[in-house]
Amino acid sequence: MMESLIPINIVIGDRSYRIKVSSEHEEHVRKTVKIINEKIIEYKTSFAGKDMQDYVAMVLIWYATEVSAKTGNTPASANAADAEEALKKLELQIDQLLQS
Repeated sequence: MMESLIPINIVIGDRSYRIKVSSEHEEHVRKTVKIINEKIIEYKTSFAGKDMQDYVAMVLIWYATEVSAKTGNTPASANAADAEEALKKLELQIDQLLQS
């Protein structure tokens, strides 16, 4: 039986997104979004004069590096390649949303 997804609203870098997640993953998603937004604020204070897309890109690089370091994956691993592809898709979506 397919797990039902629930819609939730999240805010990343002053933009609101409506996404669907499984109820068991909702807390993890919200915690991750909180970490991302805290890191954006940290980068905004450290690197003044950038735009939000720059801060989001910096956080994506930081987050992917953290995940890679914790799991022991190297860029040559299949998991890292999958993560890189997912990040590229996310960056493209963010770019499209910022341009609209």
